[in-house]
Amino acid sequence: MLHVPQQIINDLFDHAKTGLPEEVCGYLAGVGREVTRQYRLTNVDHSNEHFSFDPKEQFHVVREVRKDGLEILANYHSHPETPARPSQEDIRLAFDPNISYVIVSLADKLPDVKSFRIKNGEVDKEEIQVI
Repeated sequence: MLHVPQQIINDLFDHAKTGLPEEVCGYLAGVGREVTRQYRLTNVDHSNEHFSFDPKEQFHVVREVRKDGLEILANYHSHPETPARPSQEDIRLAFDPNISYVIVSLADKLPDVKSFRIKNGEVDKEEIQVI
């Protein structure tokens, strides 16, 4: 289970909405399974169907997270037009089985967020507890 503060959930929705029509992406960091920080990253693909992190930003964030004694808990991205579930591309590119993959969907009237663990192509839904 991933524990996420309501303010970070709100920020995920805001990031997804302000990034329209493109997918947005970033990291969630914290300790254990409790998220304490969100890091917005640039989607260098500028696409509404896929994303890639800016490598310089990614490296900077990873260094900052480690310096602050935190760990990367999740990779997040948005689906502007599709449900909050991993696409085949999302599954294929899920290289780290130790983190969660959080997807924010704007496909319906109200935004939705879901978390998944992906290992060797197998997808398991993970509960998000909003704190």
